[in-house]
Amino acid sequence: MNTILFDLDGTLLSMDAEEFEKSYFNEIGKSFSDLMEPMELGKHIWGATKAMVSSLDERTNEEVFMEDFNIRVNNRLHEFMYRFDDFYDNEFLRVQNSVNPEEHMIKSVKMLKEKGYNVVVVTNPLFPIKAIHHRIRWAGFEPEDFTYITSFEKNHYCKPQIKFYEEVLKDINKTSEECLMVGNDTVEDLVAKNIGIKTYLINNNILNKSQKSYITDYEGNYEEFYKFIESLPCI
Repeated sequence: MNTILFDLDGTLLSMDAEEFEKSYFNEIGKSFSDLMEPMELGKHIWGATKAMVSSLDERTNEEVFMEDFNIRVNNRLHEFMYRFDDFYDNEFLRVQNSVNPEEHMIKSVKMLKEKGYNVVVVTNPLFPIKAIHHRIRWAGFEPEDFTYITSFEKNHYCKPQIKFYEEVLKDINKTSEECLMVGNDTVEDLVAKNIGIKTYLINNNILNKSQKSYITDYEGNYEEFYKFIESLPCI
């Protein structure tokens, strides 16, 4: 193993997913209220997001989302495009109040890099890269700390699609045996096991929407994960 794949929300960045979602839709609803009623906008964003998550087309997530969203808003996408861009530069920054950096993860990434490991961010690519960069900074890092970051503009699949992980492995030129997936979602992150990637479940902000039993190679809280990283050999 020489590469650590990190989920972002609830893993590198400590958060309550419901609080984050509530804050996000509150801010975007206010920002677009002159174009669309907030509840209706939220419905369209969720609908286009679901289309993106389920898509197995060889198109970027951005292309799938925008096409579906445009249909939902009666071909008015042009009215929303620049506003989305402005939102992620400005109002989105207020969502930081719903998240917290986690010191053990900051120290873990630092130690991994010192030991020679490749560290990458494999957040579910539902957001534009600028929004992902914001959240990486909120977690106490810089985007340059990671050799690869999944994004809305670049990737063609979403979690929990197996093709998402296959694409990541291809992009970073690694085999499944070389990687460890670290995440807090029992479905979206642990599905990486299906192609031979070992998994570590962070259980501080655990998400188990299916309420089913799960299998992971390792499990622990933030402090236990840091001790796990301490135990890894230098490479």
